[in-house]
Amino acid sequence: MAISLSMSSPAFTATSPTDRATDGLSATEIELRERFVRGLAGDATQYRHFLDRLGAHLRAYLRRRLPRAQADVEDILQETLLAVHNARHTYRDDQPLTAWVHAIARYKLMDFFRAHARREALHEPFEDDGSLFVQSDVEPADARRDVGRLLEALPDRHRLPIVFVKLQGLSVAEAAQRCGISESAVKVGVHRGLKALAARLRGSA
Repeated sequence: MAISLSMSSPAFTATSPTDRATDGLSATEIELRERFVRGLAGDATQYRHFLDRLGAHLRAYLRRRLPRAQADVEDILQETLLAVHNARHTYRDDQPLTAWVHAIARYKLMDFFRAHARREALHEPFEDDGSLFVQSDVEPADARRDVGRLLEALPDRHRLPIVFVKLQGLSVAEAAQRCGISESAVKVGVHRGLKALAARLRGSA
């Protein structure tokens, strides 16, 4: 309830068949979709349960994809959950929910690979649904405002590192210089800030 935390995350659309029978879906797909749809309809409890269950699945997925970057998994997880929340308006009822979520997770992983200059990783096959297709579009203004409001509620020691590193794309060293703090403090600020953002989303769903 950490979209890219960039201000221009894409809308995500999967092109899986629209007439897939319910009995052909996994139990996880059925459960997550039911909780998600009920959450979109205003059931805050179901939305929190959706995020918790989704977080567990995404954590396992990210750990498989980042065997040499396990320390980054939690930050990417929080960013992905925020991305799901902010892109929720792009979900269509005729889409498999898990394919839509994996499209967002894949985009966040590519953000991570680009930021760490691991160009070779961009060419590795992703373990997503083979029918997955991602269509990019500019994120609407209401989602950008969501991020802005959430960030304003954070203390500067968390907000500024996120703004400089996640939104503006500065290195940790550059962000440390801008903030007047150590590089380790920047890393801690980003990590704790993303966790705080995710907690606020769960509490305000």
